[in-house]
Amino acid sequence: MNKDMSYASVMARKNEIMKNAIGIDYEVFESSGIGFDYEKMMRETGYTLEEMIQIQTSVAVGNTPIIELKNLTKLARKLSPKGKGARIFIKDEACNPSGSFKARRAANAVYHAKKLGYKGVIAATSGNYGAAVASQAAMQGLKCIIVQECYDSKGIGQPEIIEKARKCEAYGAEVVQLTVGPELFYTFLKLLEETEYFNASLYTPFGIAGVETLGYEIAMQFRQREGKDPDVVVCTNAGGGNLTGTARGLIKAGASNTKIVGASVNLKGLHMASDTQFNKKSFTTGHTGFGIPFSTWPDRSDVPRSAARPLRYMDRYVLVNQGEVFYITEALAQLEGLERGPAGNTSLAAAFAIAREMDEDKIIVVQETEYTGAGKHIQPQLTFARENGIQIRFGNPDEEVAGKNIILPEHPSMIKARDIDMNQIRRSYIKNCLEHNNCKQVSDEDIAFLIEETKTNREFVESVLREFDVKFQ
Repeated sequence: MNKDMSYASVMARKNEIMKNAIGIDYEVFESSGIGFDYEKMMRETGYTLEEMIQIQTSVAVGNTPIIELKNLTKLARKLSPKGKGARIFIKDEACNPSGSFKARRAANAVYHAKKLGYKGVIAATSGNYGAAVASQAAMQGLKCIIVQECYDSKGIGQPEIIEKARKCEAYGAEVVQLTVGPELFYTFLKLLEETEYFNASLYTPFGIAGVETLGYEIAMQFRQREGKDPDVVVCTNAGGGNLTGTARGLIKAGASNTKIVGASVNLKGLHMASDTQFNKKSFTTGHTGFGIPFSTWPDRSDVPRSAARPLRYMDRYVLVNQGEVFYITEALAQLEGLERGPAGNTSLAAAFAIAREMDEDKIIVVQETEYTGAGKHIQPQLTFARENGIQIRFGNPDEEVAGKNIILPEHPSMIKARDIDMNQIRRSYIKNCLEHNNCKQVSDEDIAFLIEETKTNREFVESVLREFDVKFQ
């Protein structure tokens, strides 16, 4: 008998489809309350850090260079009080085969898919991860389908997304392009069921563990080069996997004193699932439309429990504006001779501002760069913005309103890292845990889970729980 492929029926089978497409039974990690065994889930990869390094090395992934941005550091010091202006470095992940750090996530996932005997892999992504999966699938001789949220209802697609589709197709992948809306997840599930391919999700343990090698490399390279761990590592934050994996790798290297900062582009006021607002933004990843929702409820992804859980590791979360990222992209090219794409430059804009708060002998690292291309370059992005009614001018970035204007700083001193209230983010996460589990009473096990998830303490968690009139067992 043919299966019912209606939206409601497919969505009702999502857990069964996911289990078949990943080979992980997520129910074994669940507790009786709101929590689950995160570390047990992460061990489900079955690979040690050393084995993951070997897997990635075999496909030319990883061991990317550290580059000191001496000219940007000089500029930061000119704009700082005496004695301030940390040394700024980047980890040049654009050197990976597909041009971004996501090659690390894809290498593990695709290797595991082949090991389990899957004939192909599928990923739902509009970004660099699709290119990474396609690249790795080509290396491993597997079929690849990328499901991409690409157009608004008028059939207009953003230059950056179109560029990424081109790159996926260049590696031999089939790209299924959709309009913005709920059909993305439905189509993804339907394809997984029809093809019986492996779900190379961004949010499986394989994907997140693959980024651990990045954090580990950063610590090892700085110890060899500078004789110490970096003081601050800045990670562009969207779905949280970048930050989670990097932080876990640093911890495994013993770099426990390195502070982890998340950075996102401020797109407040724009709804990522809105057809009319979809093309009003100039950044397709690394922005608050993903960063905030996935921080406050990570389990909104395409797996039952996301392995990307940024609140467990984040010490600080800052926002930068679109114009500031465009500005620092040009500065990187013209002062350092490095032309790189927008995602890594989001964290570079934040790092440039934060460096001016730090002492000169300190080290701040932007932990990834990405390739740039025709659609990802500044000019097509700004041209596309103008065509969609966005005003572009020089001025004070604080006056930028997402969806209405892009303001390039009149002076580099105007680039700022604007802090998000971390406790408010944590509070929202706890609230979501309670609501999604319809929870009116918590156990000590639940509280211990929330302490780990929010990187706080019992006093903080219990105070939030009391605020929502939750009873203690």
